[in-house]
Amino acid sequence: MFRLFSQTRRCLQVKRALQRQEWPLRPAHLTAATQQASFSTVSVEHLSRSDSWPKDVGILALEVYFPSQYVEQVELEKYDGVEAGKYTLGLGQKQMGFCSAHEDINSLCLTVVQRLVERSRLSWDSIGRLEVGTETIIDKSKAVKTVLMQLFQDSGNTDVEGIDTTNACYGGTASLFNSVDWVESSSWDGRYAMVVCGDIAVYATGNARPTGGAGAVAMLVGPEAPLVLERGVRGTHMEHVYDFYKPDLASEYPMVDGKLSIQCYLRALDQCYSVYRKKIQSQWQKVGVDKPFTLEDFQFMIFHTPFCKLVQKSVGRMMLNDFLAAPNPDTQSGLYKGLQAFRYSAQQLAGSRIGAFSYGSGLAASLFSMRVSQDAAPGSPLDKLVSSLSDLQTRLDARKCVPPEEFAEIMKQREKSHHLVNHTPQGSKDDLFPGTWYLERVDDKHRRQYARRPL
Repeated sequence: MFRLFSQTRRCLQVKRALQRQEWPLRPAHLTAATQQASFSTVSVEHLSRSDSWPKDVGILALEVYFPSQYVEQVELEKYDGVEAGKYTLGLGQKQMGFCSAHEDINSLCLTVVQRLVERSRLSWDSIGRLEVGTETIIDKSKAVKTVLMQLFQDSGNTDVEGIDTTNACYGGTASLFNSVDWVESSSWDGRYAMVVCGDIAVYATGNARPTGGAGAVAMLVGPEAPLVLERGVRGTHMEHVYDFYKPDLASEYPMVDGKLSIQCYLRALDQCYSVYRKKIQSQWQKVGVDKPFTLEDFQFMIFHTPFCKLVQKSVGRMMLNDFLAAPNPDTQSGLYKGLQAFRYSAQQLAGSRIGAFSYGSGLAASLFSMRVSQDAAPGSPLDKLVSSLSDLQTRLDARKCVPPEEFAEIMKQREKSHHLVNHTPQGSKDDLFPGTWYLERVDDKHRRQYARRPL
């Protein structure tokens, strides 16, 4: 799921740094006089007075975490003894982040949740739902969500709904949908929802290994958001297929049919786009707009990214769908000849519709869209959200480049120690970013203990 959002760092180019003194977020309905009151009391009173559902529900704030080390794909080509360009040109890959033995899915999610709360200056009791989407399973029963609850301990807030959602890379999208639906439902108590998408994607030695990666995203969901999920226009496709799956619970490595997975991805994209177009065109017709929806009606697109080259093919695939659906396509206008490179700031995002395609093997896929707030003024929610991500490039540049030989050795260590008990991870913790949570020890009952590097 992290790869679904991996392109955002390229898109969110901003001019202003985060102004922390203007950043604290509060539940939208709370006034200054009631911020210290009980959430349950305030929320119930507010909802009883309200005659309408929350407006503009979507993503209020966003935090991204990725490991502090990576391997260059061009060096990995040499190490693996494959032809030059196989990973870089053929797959479109450049660098691959990966975790040391000190990091697991729990630590990744602990880190990204803590960062979002701290950087947004949230109170832990302002969160009423927390849901995790992941396919990185280290326990067949205990959810990652339960591990994250230790962050809430000092606040005394245990009234937090939500649990883990799993289906390959689609779990994060399902968690986002669930959280938006919760805010828009009669179950909402006025507090924020938080969505956590995280995975450690590792493969056995071979052709699939360069498509791995690791990271986590945390999203704060609530009303009056700068990124609003458009209602009633999700296009979804579900199917039973064995393109990628993890039947061996003692191993981090999946079973992969690469060619089949690409076929399934593109087939799911076709189906989701077809359903999405029908739904949004139906909405348009009800308000008197009679025209076909095309790729031109998205100002920007985000794709789940198994590898970068597939995203390029997917954009072309959507344009081909438009061409085939058009009753009288104008082949002379240049509309279908390609896309122009673009760069933009928060002002250029304002008012845009962003399409997002999510694919999870097995398979589950959806195409949905978000509307960006029109208000991009300094200090606006959109400006704050974009500014909060302005340090991504600096953080990427601060990572340590690891030789392929060291990368391969770390992968061997992970493979050997993945399910060990009475175990302390090997290697140094000094390369971890400040403030990162890490696995400290696994005891003889498989209980995992975590600690946090000082900021």
